[in-house]
Amino acid sequence: MPWDRSLVAATDHNSSRCFAFTSARWRRFRAKISRIQFAEKWGVTPVLRPRRTSSLGGSKEGNGSVSHRLSSSSLPRSLPKLGSEELGGADQQQQSQPQTQQTSSPHHFEPIPHDHDFCERVVINVSGLRFETQLRTLHQFPDSLLGDPHRRIRYFDPLRNEYFFDRNRPSFDAILYYYQSGGRLRRPVNVPLDVFAEEIKFYELGEVAFNKFREDEGFIKEEEKPLPEQELQKKMWLLFEYPESSQAARVIAIISVVVILLSIFIFCLETLPEFKHYKLFNTTNNMTRVVEDEVPKTTDAFFIIETACIVWFTFELLVRFLACPNKFNFFKDVMNSIDLVAIIPYFITLATVVAEAKATELPIVSVNERAGNNQAMSLAILRVIRLVRVFRIFKLSRHSKGLQILGRTLKASMRELGLLIFFLFIGVILFSSAVYYAEADSERSYFKSIPDAFWWAVVTMTTVGYGDMRPVGVWGKIVGSLCAIAGVLTIALPVPVIVSNFNYFYHRETDQEEMQSQNFNHVTSCPYLPGTVGTKLKRDSLSESTSDIMEMEEGTVDPATTPSPGLVKRSNPGHTNNNHSSSVSVAVETDV
Repeated sequence: MPWDRSLVAATDHNSSRCFAFTSARWRRFRAKISRIQFAEKWGVTPVLRPRRTSSLGGSKEGNGSVSHRLSSSSLPRSLPKLGSEELGGADQQQQSQPQTQQTSSPHHFEPIPHDHDFCERVVINVSGLRFETQLRTLHQFPDSLLGDPHRRIRYFDPLRNEYFFDRNRPSFDAILYYYQSGGRLRRPVNVPLDVFAEEIKFYELGEVAFNKFREDEGFIKEEEKPLPEQELQKKMWLLFEYPESSQAARVIAIISVVVILLSIFIFCLETLPEFKHYKLFNTTNNMTRVVEDEVPKTTDAFFIIETACIVWFTFELLVRFLACPNKFNFFKDVMNSIDLVAIIPYFITLATVVAEAKATELPIVSVNERAGNNQAMSLAILRVIRLVRVFRIFKLSRHSKGLQILGRTLKASMRELGLLIFFLFIGVILFSSAVYYAEADSERSYFKSIPDAFWWAVVTMTTVGYGDMRPVGVWGKIVGSLCAIAGVLTIALPVPVIVSNFNYFYHRETDQEEMQSQNFNHVTSCPYLPGTVGTKLKRDSLSESTSDIMEMEEGTVDPATTPSPGLVKRSNPGHTNNNHSSSVSVAVETDV
């Protein structure tokens, strides 16, 4: 039977029209679903404009289309509840419409389950690497960048329906695991320390997470140092206690270091024979003896320089004591105790000078009698007092990071140092006893007793070897060889631990200085959408050009100042800044 060509053509024409009609309806349906999903994901208020149908009994507007707005009851319960002001009058329009309109409308949405929004997946693009997670995972930390809808919406790309961050990709594995694990933060091995610290600050994980990260990396949390409440005391305290606080504080620190070095130099220089003072002393058998004069003269140049240094030390100590926030804890600091000990010998020496000046006015006989009775004791006391002046060198540790690191190393290695001394004590007892009995039959033996051999054992085990005492017999030399080998092993065992502690404190100090000197102001955001609280975005259709969106993304167009039909600002007097109950409201209108 021949085919009717007109019938075939009509059939093809109808099929093409049906296919085109079906494709158009499918595209409109997909657009509607995408916008509804976008509205539900970002906690926004969707505005639907259903097509005109004969079964819809709503009110007609304009060209005959029926406007229907979703009420707050039809939104997901997990979304933030917005007030009447934020809904822009949608609740009032809903109340004015008949109740039958909601139930009879085929476009009415049933209430969504409570966990629907938080179970929804979120796509995060980090420099081209895509990650997927759930909203409830991010909302465990609402104060962070990813957990707060107000902050993360700035990085949303509506064209790809994802967040985009131009950040370090390996670091985001640990950042996302922080949300998934409920607060565990571990730095990846292939990520540098400073880079991961920048990522923590960028994603705003908080001070608790950052401090925990520093502790895990070996940085001990520094105690917060209190400051005086009064402004004048605070300035003086910062000026003398913290040299890095200002330029004037650095100048004062330099002056203090120069005075300390000058004082130590004078302390060493005055012991030269050319600068010593002697006096004649009459003994009880009518003989004259020349002895060193331990009491300085007030006209001596060294005494004048020493007085000037002590004046500065005393002034510095008094100012710091008067300006300190806690007087009780002031002298609990070791450095402050060293400062006090460094100036006490001068005042004792000054009292001795005054007493010596008064004593010279008495008769010579009485002076000589008293001097003969107390000369030895007085000289010993004065020498000990003058020896205490050497502790001024520890004042340099206040201005030297190296000395502070050495002090922390010794403090952290007290257990190893104790073991070293204990091993040396055992070796000294063992080998001094052995060498004494090994050299007992030798006529030229240097070891008269076991306590005399202690010195030889210590010198041999520490590999010093002065040579003043040595074994002369065969068995004594064998004991001496074993003592030297045992000493090398005893000292070598704890030394690597002490060196490791020093390296730890040294690198921790240098890394901390680098992290404090870094400026994180270059960590800026490149927002896709403005995240201003209280601003509602209204997009009438998808007709907005891609070039406009790209200009907004690149920052060439300021959405706050450029008038656009898609950006409508509304007042929000009832809005409260709450991360759990507030979000940016976006009104999305769809034509289906």
